[in-house]
Amino acid sequence: MSEVHAARRSALRAKSSPGGGTALLVSRPANLRYLTGLAPDRSVLLIGPGGEDVLVAADGGGRWSPGLDQGLRVLAAGDEEDPAVAAAALAGRSGAAALAVEEHHLTVTRHHALRTAAGPVPLADLGRAVEDQRLVKDAEEIAALRTAAEITDRALGELLESILVGRTERHLALELDRRLVDHGADGPAFPTSVATGSHSGTADHRPTDRRVEEGDFLTVRLGARFRGYRCRIGRTFVIGSRPADWQIDLYELVFTAQRAAREALAPGVECREVDRAARAVLDGAGHGEALGPVTGNGVGLEIGEDPRLSPAAMGRLGACVPVTVEPGVHLPGRGGVRIDDTLVVRPMADGGPELLTITTKELLAL
Repeated sequence: MSEVHAARRSALRAKSSPGGGTALLVSRPANLRYLTGLAPDRSVLLIGPGGEDVLVAADGGGRWSPGLDQGLRVLAAGDEEDPAVAAAALAGRSGAAALAVEEHHLTVTRHHALRTAAGPVPLADLGRAVEDQRLVKDAEEIAALRTAAEITDRALGELLESILVGRTERHLALELDRRLVDHGADGPAFPTSVATGSHSGTADHRPTDRRVEEGDFLTVRLGARFRGYRCRIGRTFVIGSRPADWQIDLYELVFTAQRAAREALAPGVECREVDRAARAVLDGAGHGEALGPVTGNGVGLEIGEDPRLSPAAMGRLGACVPVTVEPGVHLPGRGGVRIDDTLVVRPMADGGPELLTITTKELLAL
């Protein structure tokens, strides 16, 4: 992977410093990991105008050095020094024509400190150049996402085979987290959500000590993090021998909306069209407002990357872009349904969108 990371840095340098005179300072941890394979705490990456790239690490980077490729060296910041400030000072001494920084990741105070440290070298905005480069995933990245999804499906499937009635939301969430790690995950991709009964009527519910009861909706959202890459799955089940009619109706509505959005995924499709496909189904049933601001978003080194699948989203989908499709309807005080999947956008010639999370979407009675 070291050659891959070096190639990513070269591509960023070519795009963001076409004349070769601008140094680039990358401070966002996910972007740092994308470009180096590592993300030590309080570290930054300086991509120099002369072709030398430096990882400026607060801890000296000693324990990270064995994982570095040959085109990257480590520089230790002072004990009390901000690595970004040390990197800006290094750029100031390098003869760079400018220093492009990730302004969207900097506080005003930190930006001022960088400007002072850079001396005669003016600051420019690197913008979201790294995030834009991260949009389309290569084969290694998609393989990591595929493994994360397999781990997630396995952990959820094992939970569904256990006795659930009487157990608390918190206990179930902790068990899911443990199963993710047991099956090879670095850890959860995001805080695992388990919502039972009326709690499923709240979006992004945090687990409590409420116990699972007969007749409950059980809504679960989880994901594994594998080699830094994250996926998401959401499923809703019913506890008991048979769902109530209103539970069946609500589930079928969300299932239909989710299927419409999944089927809309294709290279060249406007991001807002995917959102519109799901929203139209829910609007027709009087639940359009329940969908929330987005139908889904990109995933990779972060949950919630670009692109956003929302009514106001700009841009079009590209091939090999992984996204979530996660519509839901939550009825406060009563219950709700979530169906979330992680998919990779593929052209129809390649079989259409690749579904990574394959746990059944049938409304199971557990």
